[in-house]
Amino acid sequence: MSIESKRGEGAAEELGGTIKKVAGKVLGNKQMEAEGRAKEVAGEDKQEAAKAAGRTEGKIEEMVGAVKNRIGQVIDNEQMAAEGKVKEIKGEAKQKANE
Repeated sequence: MSIESKRGEGAAEELGGTIKKVAGKVLGNKQMEAEGRAKEVAGEDKQEAAKAAGRTEGKIEEMVGAVKNRIGQVIDNEQMAAEGKVKEIKGEAKQKANE
């Protein structure tokens, strides 16, 4: 399952929990309200876990790209250096997208 789909799943669970919490509050049903809040928090947690995984993947991609870029520079291989720089930038972008 991709990070995006895990984030979406968490958002859906959070929304479902919010709806249940509000319905419980409107109906005066404390148990339903508490269950909704629990589901809402679980959804938030899933989203945060997916973001953390995305940041980790991004950092790894950035580091691998940086190494490839440096090796390409050392051995005077412009293509390798450029590919490494692209990978490094993609990793940075992935980290920012999951802040």
